[in-house]
This record gives sequence, C-alpha cells and structure tokens, in this order.
Amino acid sequence: MSQYKSLLSIAIAFACVLLALNFGLRSSMGFFMAPVSAEFGYGREVFAFALALQNLWWGLFQPVAGAFADRFGTVKTVVAGTLLYALGLYVTATTDSVLGLNTGAGLLMGMGIAATGFGVVLPAMARMVSPEKRSFALGLGSAAGSAGQLLVVPVAQSFIAGYGWSTALLLMAACALLMMLLASPLRDASVPDSGGNVSAKKQSMQEALKEACVYPHYWLLVAGFFVCGFQLAFITVHMPAFLSDRGFESDVAVASLALIGLFNIFGCLLSGSWAGKYSKAKLLTWIYALRAVSIAAFMYFPMSATSVYAFSIVTGLLWLATVPPTSGLVAQMFGLPYMGLLYGIVFLSHQLGSFSGVWLGGYLFDVTGSYDVVWWAACGIAIITALLHLWIDERPVERLRVAVA
Repeated sequence: MSQYKSLLSIAIAFACVLLALNFGLRSSMGFFMAPVSAEFGYGREVFAFALALQNLWWGLFQPVAGAFADRFGTVKTVVAGTLLYALGLYVTATTDSVLGLNTGAGLLMGMGIAATGFGVVLPAMARMVSPEKRSFALGLGSAAGSAGQLLVVPVAQSFIAGYGWSTALLLMAACALLMMLLASPLRDASVPDSGGNVSAKKQSMQEALKEACVYPHYWLLVAGFFVCGFQLAFITVHMPAFLSDRGFESDVAVASLALIGLFNIFGCLLSGSWAGKYSKAKLLTWIYALRAVSIAAFMYFPMSATSVYAFSIVTGLLWLATVPPTSGLVAQMFGLPYMGLLYGIVFLSHQLGSFSGVWLGGYLFDVTGSYDVVWWAACGIAIITALLHLWIDERPVERLRVAVA
C-alpha cells in the first residue's frame, strides 16, 4: 500500500457500511427464535443450538478467514464470505428440518460472518490508516457494527411482522449480497503494511503463529475474549425471550437491542479514542469490571421497562468497546502483517464463549425454567477477566523491540 488513507475516505466508509450489514443481520437472528420454534414445535434449545453452532463455526473459521485475507487479500475473502452468508440465510428460510436449520443458521452463516466481519475487515482498516489513527479507526469500524444493530434489527422485526419469518429471512439474504459491492475499495488493504516494524516482513506465517503461541500475554488476551463472547452472544440471542418471560411486550426487546446498538456507537468511538491514548489492558480491565457491576444491578433490583432501558444503555456503552483495545493489542504486540490470523485466534476464543453463552442459555432455561444462573455466571466471569487484564504486558514482542532499537 503506497500511502495511508484518511478516516473520511471512500474505502473506510465502505468498510464501515459492510460491517454494519454483517453485524446487523446477525444481531437480528434472536427474533426468529419464537416464530421458528412455534411453527415446527421445537423447544428453545433447538434454535438456540443452531445459533450456538453459528457462533462456534464463526470462531473456528475466523483464523482461516484471517489467514486467507493476509495471504490473498481482503476482497476475495469478503466476496466468498458474502456468498456463504446469503446462502445460509436462504437455507434457514426454506428448511423444514433441524439438520437444515443447523446447516443454514449454523454452519453456512457462521463461516459467512467470519469472512465478512471484524476479523477480516478491521485488520484491513488498520493497514489503511497511519499508526496514530489506528486505534480510532478500529473504534470506528466497531461502532459501524453497532449502527448496523441499531438500524437492521428494527427492519428485520418489521419484516417478520409484515411478511412472516421465512420471507423475512429471504429479504435479509438479498441484503447480505450487498456486502460484495462494498468490498471493492478494500483492495488497497490487501498488501499488508509493516507499520514500521523493520523485521516483520522477514517472518513467515508459521513463525508468526509460533511466536504468538509461546507468548503468555497473548493467551491472557485470548482467555479474556472468551468472556466477552459469552456475555454478548447470550444477551443478543436470549434477551427477547428473557424479557418476554418477564412480561414485557416485544417492542421493549426491540427498543432494548436498539439502545444497545445506539450507545455502542458512542462506546466504540470512546474506546477507540482512549485506546490510542491510554493503556489498552487497563481500559479492558475497567470495561469488564463495569459489565459485572451492571449485570449484578440489573438482576438484583426490581425489573421494569426503565431498568431494562438503563441496563441496555450501560451495556451498549460497554458492548463492543472491548474490540478496539483487544484488536489494537494484537497489532501492538505482533505488528500488522499477520494480524488477520492472530486476531482470528483471539476471536476464536470469543466465539467459543459465544457458543457456551447461547447454548447454555437455552439448555439451562429448558432445565430450570429460568435464565438467572447464566446471568450470574456472566457477572462472575467478568470479574475474573477484569483481574486477568491487569497482568498483560502491552509492549511489542522482543523481536520488534530489537528491530526498532
């Protein structure tokens, strides 16, 4: 890449819209749980398991998609991922079996999300801007995903209400195909920029992977992102059903997720800005600690529409605020050439957490008739994660420190 791009460039704008579609379509899937389960007589665990598989395959495929983008370019990766994403929505809309549901909403959508989402697009954005703007660019991309949740979730709900769940999924599949058109300006990010790391270009992909695998602070980051995935996926999928069980109308759930999406925009931008100025690890400690406090307060005090909206606002501010400092730490520790692969591994941990949160939510509800155990578990592991991040060494690995010296 010959020169850095402005944060206001067409390429950055298209990347943000692409992430908005990727995240918004995925965030809408929780609203299909009730109508799909009712039509086919499934328990909630069946659809929850399909979405848990989606999160699992998203995570398993993310390092592969990241490595493919590092090697062959962002555009080819996004185009392939778009086709998988749209096909997954189509299969989900037309199937009448559990196997088809797991294949469409689970396997195909999971791989499509991986190849068109944060793990592929954020490294591209990091390469396109100058180092001093990198953290804010990562925050901007994360905020775009939040905007997608804010804008797409109400549209998906209106599709379900107006046309039924099957037609709604077909319309969403058509919307997903737009991501291919948005990928073209990302061609300039296909060739990794060394970011000033003198020795980075001499390293092979295998050497980069080995370096990360023996670096303990990388694994603390990996462990911490598991908790982020557990919390976010559980809330995204089960919040509508949880609020319905508590006697709230569906519009309260729509407003809740919309508020999370709205305030997530501000949270991501603030996090991206602060990650460029302050310690990224300490910023993550604060984010996870505040998540624990907010969940505990939400479950402890009497629940009302006001408390739901207040919790949604706080959760939104902390929702994807973890992404800019986490992805920024990967770039800061190891450099940019293999960021797609190395962040993909971190994100795999996130998705293993997502699988656990989504599946346990459905399973424990069917067993106990309540989501309370999962809520309190999410609170407890957030406290542990906040403490873990206090031990992370943010400095570049020794190889890069020696190269700079």
